[in-house]
This record gives sequence, structure tokens and C-alpha cells, in this order.
Amino acid sequence: MPYLFKSLAAPAVRRVAMENKIQISDIKGTGKGGRVLKEDILAFIEAKKAPPKVVPKAEGDRIEPIKGVMKGMAKTMTASLQIPHFVYSDEINVDNLVLVRQQLKEVSFGRGGVKLTYMPFLIKAASLALKHFPVINSSVDSECQNIIYKADHNIGVAMDTPLGLVVPNIKRVQTLSVFDVATELNRLMQSGMKGSLKPEDLTGGTFTISNIGIIGGTYTKPVILPPEVAIGAIGKIQKVPKFDAKGNVVPANVMYVSWAADHRVLDGVTMAKFSNKWKEYVENPHSMLLDLK
Repeated sequence: MPYLFKSLAAPAVRRVAMENKIQISDIKGTGKGGRVLKEDILAFIEAKKAPPKVVPKAEGDRIEPIKGVMKGMAKTMTASLQIPHFVYSDEINVDNLVLVRQQLKEVSFGRGGVKLTYMPFLIKAASLALKHFPVINSSVDSECQNIIYKADHNIGVAMDTPLGLVVPNIKRVQTLSVFDVATELNRLMQSGMKGSLKPEDLTGGTFTISNIGIIGGTYTKPVILPPEVAIGAIGKIQKVPKFDAKGNVVPANVMYVSWAADHRVLDGVTMAKFSNKWKEYVENPHSMLLDLK
């Protein structure tokens, strides 16, 4: 790029500017008539070298290094910024799911004290839906030239632990029953609270579900965990008034879901169809029996 010397400056000063790749027009001259002096060039160079100003700390402020789980999350979220996200949200009637879970939770607890929450049903429903849309259970290479279709459904679950947010995953969900998923989820949650999750628990995920509902939220925009291409966020279940088929106002248990997808490999139609299939299983949990193997 040529250097333009519209400002007044002696040849020696221009030479110093060129050697330091500085355009004299960027410098405010302090010489007579606005002439740029050698001192102006040197001051400009020193100013560029100076460290950024540090905002003074108020009394009681403290600095903590970013490390451990938080450092890992920072790295993952930075990588996620390279992914073009789009979000699809929907409303789910979970009246039947509430009833089925109520009927089975005591049976589950009687089998080794396994706590049966709604998540095992939601996770298993996701696995069944992924069979119909395998591209959602995929990843892309670093150059986004190839799609890697994953044979196993290793579904991650975001967890808040004493060490921070972690996302362990349940391996091969496509081979597990709802009770099996509940058993493994119980193990991961207990290990997470104790800080004893194993490396294999935290790696190899192919799809993720985050349950913000346990905190109290409804809708959110989840962030994809690369190299995965989709993630779901579940809101809390709320009892709200709805119209039935006859136009009567009736109470209904409603849950909201938000899916985020990598728009480089997934389109809105595919994500909507996947969501509808998942919704079908969740709203009619007995229908999962038809597709279990």
C-alpha cells in the first residue's frame, strides 16, 4: 500500500515514517503550520507500544483466573461462535407424560432406588426421533467439507455442579430402555455432584439436551457444543388454561422446547420435522413402545 504524504514533513521525517510503516496523515503535527516532526513520529510509536489502560479496582473487587471447568467452557463457547445458529421453538402438552411418570416413579425407585424424572423420557424420545433424522446426530469436520453420521446416540445432559456447568453424556441411548437411561442419568448426576465424573463421561457426545426448567426458565436460545450440530433446551412444566376440542377451557400441563441447529448442515424444515417427531413421542409416551427394540 503506498504511503501518501499530504501532511507537511521533512524528507528525513518521511523516511522514519516509512521505515515504521506509518502514514504521516495519521499523525497530528506539532510543528509550525501543522508540520509533522520526528518527535511526533517517535511519540506515535511509543503510544502504540503502551499497554492498555487498566480500569482501577474498587475496594472489595478481586481477580480470579479462569481455569478448570470454566476454562473448558470458555474454549467450547468460543468455538461455538463460529457456528451459524438458528433456533426453532415449540409448545408441548405433557399431560400424558405427567401421568405415566406418576405411575412409574415408585416402580423405578423400587428397582435399586432409581429416581425417575421427566428427563429419561425426553432423552429416549430424542433418540427415537434421531433414528428418523440421522443428520441431526452428526458432526462436521473442521473445514466443513464432510458430515460424519454417528452410529451411536450419545446424548449429553447439561448439569450444574459445584465445579460449574458440565455436559456428561449417556452412551448408546438407542440401545437403552427408559429405565436404563434413568439409571445412567442418576449415576452421572451423583458423580457430577461429587466431582468424580470420568473423562469418558464427558467425551464422545453426539447430541445434547439442556433442562433449564429445573431452574425455572421457559424459552431460551441454547448454544451448540461443537462438533455436534444441534442442541435442545427444555423449559419448566406449567399448568395453563387451554381450549379443548369442544372449545371448553381446561387446565393443561405445558412445556416449551427450543432447538438450536447448525445452519451449515441443517435446515429449518428438517429441524421442525425432528421436533414434531420428538413431540409425538413426548405427548404420547406409550407410542415409544411401538419403536423400542
